[in-house]
Amino acid sequence: MRRRYQRPQADVELNMASMLDMAFQLLTFFILTFRPAPIEGQISLRLPPPQPVTKGVEPVGSDITNTNPAKGVGTLTISVFADKSGDIGSLGVGESGVANLTALESRLLEIFADKNNSFEQVIIQVGSTLHYEALMKVVDICTRLKLPGGQKLSKLSFVEVPQD
Repeated sequence: MRRRYQRPQADVELNMASMLDMAFQLLTFFILTFRPAPIEGQISLRLPPPQPVTKGVEPVGSDITNTNPAKGVGTLTISVFADKSGDIGSLGVGESGVANLTALESRLLEIFADKNNSFEQVIIQVGSTLHYEALMKVVDICTRLKLPGGQKLSKLSFVEVPQD
């Protein structure tokens, strides 16, 4: 009987150094080529048209002699226009200009403190190049204020004005 000589079988070893090298190369590639989406401040505004709230039970359009659509609606208009960088360039309440956000807040406090003013809504006219973050600063000021009756201002509408 002849005996066969069997060699001991060695385990196969993988070279882990080359696998780690490839993994780090792929990781570096994906990190260097990643381009995140633009932040909110760079989004172009497309605002919906305003929807005024009317007083009383008279149906809209029943008075054909009325040429002013805001007549009968307690509406305060705030204008916000952008500078070249998209930040707030000019502000206005009604027909008068306001210097900055602090002056806007004090002017609105003065207007809402008068019991004779019965504003039901605020329309914010916004320049089309204004950044969203700047608009939200104005909205925050408006929503912090209280109307003469003590309730919070909750009816805000927006009108996009093309900036020249």
